[in-house]
Amino acid sequence: MPIDQRRINGPEISVPYHIYSNFNNNDDEIKHDFNKRSDERGNNEMRKIFLKTGIVSQAKGSAYIEMGNTKVICSVFDPREVPNKNGYCVQGEIYCEFKFATFSCQKRKIHQQNAEEKQYSLILQRALEPAVCLHEFPNFQVDVYAMVLDNAGSSLAAAIMAASTALANAGVPMFGLVTASTIGIYGDHYLMDPTDTEEEICNTRPENQGDFNHGVIMLASLPQHNQITEILLIGNVDINSITNATETLTTANKDICPVLQQCLIKTIMKLHN
Repeated sequence: MPIDQRRINGPEISVPYHIYSNFNNNDDEIKHDFNKRSDERGNNEMRKIFLKTGIVSQAKGSAYIEMGNTKVICSVFDPREVPNKNGYCVQGEIYCEFKFATFSCQKRKIHQQNAEEKQYSLILQRALEPAVCLHEFPNFQVDVYAMVLDNAGSSLAAAIMAASTALANAGVPMFGLVTASTIGIYGDHYLMDPTDTEEEICNTRPENQGDFNHGVIMLASLPQHNQITEILLIGNVDINSITNATETLTTANKDICPVLQQCLIKTIMKLHN
């Protein structure tokens, strides 16, 4: 796609100097204390969640979520006919678009979707599809747009929860609400709801350690039905660590679900008052 020339994109080579911090340096690994996180949380603690619906007035439904400094806004629009379809679709479809705002990350993003954003769009779609009653709107498509305003870690999990809440706010028939959470693994350390810095550290393998246990796991689930809708693993993690992380994330998702439910209840109460 061509670049929008009407926007002031700024010089492409102008980047802040701190993005060149080298986490592969052995001194940085030794100095980083996994028992004392930057925001003074415990390793098994999540950041506080702020969630609000009805943010985008032009959309059928919308939601805004904050998890610490991570900020994501999601909008859902009215169903429309599935484009470029010759036959009749018995089930409806969900179209999801995940995008980082140009100013959301340490390194400036371009306006077009890159490979990571396209991958996250597919993951977002797969996480939401099991929760939506697709048979209720055959031959129609629901558009879901998630925009990350500030990426401070666990942005994909935040986008999934915001999109699930926005779908419910739009009145789309659903089997339940999708909740998601992320965990970072670095050796024997497990970091719930990692920040962007912790994610980068967990995705970095120390030198001269080929089988070192490291990575990030994101899990989305339907707590009401005890079903996992999507799981994403990045890194090199053994089976035992994956099993432990999955159990931890499943429990965390069950604890998060009432937050989404209470937000929707407050929205309904305001409409009736």
